[in-house]
Amino acid sequence: MTDRRFPLGPMPTPLTLTGHERAEALAALRRLPAELRVVAESLTGLALDTPYRQGGWTGRQVVHHVADSHLNAYARVKLTLTEARPVVKPYDEGAWAGLPDVDLPVHPSLLLLEGLHTRLVAVLESVPEGDWAREWTHPGLGRTFTLDTLLAMYAWHGRHHTAHLRLIGR
Repeated sequence: MTDRRFPLGPMPTPLTLTGHERAEALAALRRLPAELRVVAESLTGLALDTPYRQGGWTGRQVVHHVADSHLNAYARVKLTLTEARPVVKPYDEGAWAGLPDVDLPVHPSLLLLEGLHTRLVAVLESVPEGDWAREWTHPGLGRTFTLDTLLAMYAWHGRHHTAHLRLIGR
């Protein structure tokens, strides 16, 4: 790994997943809150306020960002399942990461992520086979994706930022 920005490589955006790939992605989403908690709680002292790379976010910002991002993912899943080809609202991740709540301890975001993923996984596990092809559009990216894409993206996203936390102190 040479690029600390993307320790797992680029974010996948497949339009279709196999049943096995879906099961793996759902398992990753199910595991994320506990895995992120273990890694975040292992960062002691000033480590949580240390960037994972030069010019990158601190560990604290990363934990809060994952909760913010997955909150948006949950809304996007529900929109995709309840509306015909919704256009999701982009948000400025950097601006969100600079708001005052970023200075809070990580515990509230870890708790939020636990409840959020319980609900997110419950919804995704109930998706009928034909609904994985339901489409949504991200206007900031100028692309239309599927529910399969969203699942792959956020399973990767959680692992991606957990890997960032593991880079702190290396």
